[in-house]
Amino acid sequence: MGVAAGPIRVVVAKPGLDGHDRGAKVIARALRDAGMEVIYTGLHQTPEQIVDTAIQEDADAIGLSILSGAHNTLFAAVIDLLKEREAEDILVFGGGIIPEDDISPLKEKGVAEIFTPGATTQSIVDWVRANVRQPAGA
Repeated sequence: MGVAAGPIRVVVAKPGLDGHDRGAKVIARALRDAGMEVIYTGLHQTPEQIVDTAIQEDADAIGLSILSGAHNTLFAAVIDLLKEREAEDILVFGGGIIPEDDISPLKEKGVAEIFTPGATTQSIVDWVRANVRQPAGA
């Protein structure tokens, strides 16, 4: 969200019915250890709950972890809700079991980045640092 002061704030969320949150917790911890403020929403969150949390917490980004196969629907719902609520400045990224063929269409819908299995926590931290809260004119 612009050039706000303080650490980068990231909401890490597990949307839908997927009950496997180990990866999301690992990412949340890595972002926290890198000096970011992380709000982990827990399991089984609806897109509405995730967007509400991001707006209430004045988040700079939302990181979604999706392993259920519902990535096309869930990413689109979060992006659409951010647009509806005029919060498009909140960057959306994510990862999980997402087929290569689905990545480009997700990015076209507004997902900033997708991390697939094997991505390192450091690469995710580095990407967030490089892409969230870019100074004006950068």
